[in-house]
Amino acid sequence: MTGILAADSAHEAVERASTAAADGGIHSLAWLLIAFPLLGAAILLLAGRRADRWGHWLGAAASLASFAVAVAAFTQLLGYAPEERSRIVPVYQWISTGSFTVDVNLLLDPLSISFALLITGVGSLIHIYSVGYMAHDEGRRRFFGYLNLFVAAMLTLVLADNFALLFVGWEGVGLASYLLIGFWQHKPSAAVAAKKAFVVNRVGDFGLLIAIMIMWSVFGTVAFGPVFEHIGEADQFTVTVIGLLLLLGACGKSAQLPLQSWLLDAMEGPTPVSALIHAATMVTAGVYLIVRAGLIFEASPVAQTTVAVVGAATLLAGAIIGCAKDDIKKALAGSTMSQIGYMVLAAGLGPIGYAAAIAHLLTHGFFKAGLFLGAGSVMHGMNDEVNMRRYGGLRKHMPVTFATFGIGYLAIIGLPPLSGYFTKEGIIESAWLRGDAFGFTLAGIMLLTAGLTAFYMSRIMFLTFFGPKRWAEGAHPHESPGSMTIPMVILAVGSVALGGLLVLVFHFAEFIAPVTGAEVHHFNPLSPTGLVALGLMVAGVAVAWVMYGRAPAEKLATAPRGSVFTRAARADLYGDALNESLLMRPGQRLAHASVAVDDHGVDGIVNGLAGAVRGLSGRLRLQQSGFARSYALSMFFGAALVVGAMLVVQL
Repeated sequence: MTGILAADSAHEAVERASTAAADGGIHSLAWLLIAFPLLGAAILLLAGRRADRWGHWLGAAASLASFAVAVAAFTQLLGYAPEERSRIVPVYQWISTGSFTVDVNLLLDPLSISFALLITGVGSLIHIYSVGYMAHDEGRRRFFGYLNLFVAAMLTLVLADNFALLFVGWEGVGLASYLLIGFWQHKPSAAVAAKKAFVVNRVGDFGLLIAIMIMWSVFGTVAFGPVFEHIGEADQFTVTVIGLLLLLGACGKSAQLPLQSWLLDAMEGPTPVSALIHAATMVTAGVYLIVRAGLIFEASPVAQTTVAVVGAATLLAGAIIGCAKDDIKKALAGSTMSQIGYMVLAAGLGPIGYAAAIAHLLTHGFFKAGLFLGAGSVMHGMNDEVNMRRYGGLRKHMPVTFATFGIGYLAIIGLPPLSGYFTKEGIIESAWLRGDAFGFTLAGIMLLTAGLTAFYMSRIMFLTFFGPKRWAEGAHPHESPGSMTIPMVILAVGSVALGGLLVLVFHFAEFIAPVTGAEVHHFNPLSPTGLVALGLMVAGVAVAWVMYGRAPAEKLATAPRGSVFTRAARADLYGDALNESLLMRPGQRLAHASVAVDDHGVDGIVNGLAGAVRGLSGRLRLQQSGFARSYALSMFFGAALVVGAMLVVQL
């Protein structure tokens, strides 16, 4: 391993970026990256039904235009020397009150432009796919407006040069995900899933917001440059608190334990939403935040170790869940949890893992989007059936879907030389290269999960495309139209080639090193971890073939009750039950107790005082008879009482 750049280099890059303004060219127009999809969303959501006939094409065109700007910005960035590849693009001053100032500036550097290319590139393919997938939906125009809004919010998040603007994009992504997951709000399950995603993410967002407030109170700013520059001056406790709060925010967006429960339910949205959220955008936001704020985590070993532990726990939990799901989209959602766990774990390794984390994020964006779109194609040809036990033998009826889905499957299980082999093995090797017990333990967990990944993904392939048909009556499986299959083919090509291009040709680790301080080590195809991972991959495929590839149709058509472990996996490892027991029920009891205190305590005191005043007033009112002789007699006795009192005092 050759370590060439570390934290000091990242400090210098941050300082250069904070002082270097965009020097002309496409960089001065970088705001168009956000403006195109944002304008598309505004037109589609405000134009009404007048845009129904052409709105979907406008949505796709807006995303493609943003992708063109991203490619141009990336090309110009490559023209600079590696240490100069950070540019600030001023847009306008947002907040200026007292000593607190926040500008809307866009940060163009290797990390942000990598995300921009993924978001707009894969996002555009999903837009094009959606033209065919949503062709008969009455709300298609509105759907494309939400897609454009999602892309604009995600781009704001990754291009921001300060935590306040990042938080705006962060909340925009949360809003757009709520709208998209609950797009078919006539389905109670979709409406509930959208609310669940929104509420769970608010927990993480609260952590991020508190972290930003602490940064401002300690450093007097929320801009990346000054915060990272002075992070070493803060005490260890403060840095640890900031790091853990940032991790809480990342857990919400990236569906990591303990805030993972929304992800599986989010499958209630249209399939293109699943591809967008689970491959190229929302779930990658947490990984971006951790890597972008890497200097904060490096300054706190406790926070950094916690990141790696959370990632390890989530990647194993997601793989276990994926092994037991019969719903094709939920099985892939469990896979997403697991794969994002790989990335979070790598980010928790520090500079040795940053490059591997982002490289796997980029390749995952291609093969996971292809897998979700392939699942949508299967559903399209099977009358929206999602239960894999009612599939079988579809490879003959949907050859393009089978081929593209199969390539994504081979990529995610890590078959050489497809993309997942290079990037996932890079993460495992990074943990192993730590050379300590913690690194060896993390590598062991990832190797185990690699075997589980091969098993559950092979299970999906065998249940869906192989074996005898198990279709319901009236099913007529057929291939999807070109608007759906062409994006799938492009994603399949990326699933084959992107990993090798990033690791062997483009040297991605060296590309992002000046910004993140990532260490660079050469990929070793014959490393011990790589050979073990390949062996476990073969074992996982073999076990799945024995259990599902050779099983008779009558055995596969109905899910067995299974062991206690299988039932736990089907119940998402009881994550919802745990949240209900620890959070919802106590919160419900607290709310009831608060109502009781209000009714019988606060209201009791107020009502009691009012009753006492009312009773006293009623009695005093009886003394007002209206007769002059009564008032005169009262005055007489009063005067006598006063005179008597004066005489007593004089005596």
